[in-house]
Amino acid sequence: MKILIIINDAPYGTEKAFNALRIANQLNKENPDVEVRIFLIADAANCAIAGQTTPNGYYNIERMLKLLLNKGAKVKICGSCAEARGLINLSLIEGAEISNLAELTNWVLDSDKVLTF
Repeated sequence: MKILIIINDAPYGTEKAFNALRIANQLNKENPDVEVRIFLIADAANCAIAGQTTPNGYYNIERMLKLLLNKGAKVKICGSCAEARGLINLSLIEGAEISNLAELTNWVLDSDKVLTF
């Protein structure tokens, strides 16, 4: 089974990205046969910036994405969204890839389930 999770919100300020990644990590933990795909669009492109610093006791989106990548999940970032936010020349999390709307639409068509946050 292939599950696509589309995240629209910034990494901090709301808990949408956090909750989406919690679900993704739980899927990976309990269902090793499931292919988890994450697409970061709009302000969620900021989730893929490397070197995030958060106060102790707060969730860290970078660590959550790295855990997913280490477990075989695919993480793609909308290229035009990243460019519009000045992220193209920043260091991104290793394994996360710049992508485009064409690839997102292919993932939507190829996925068994699509969740949006």
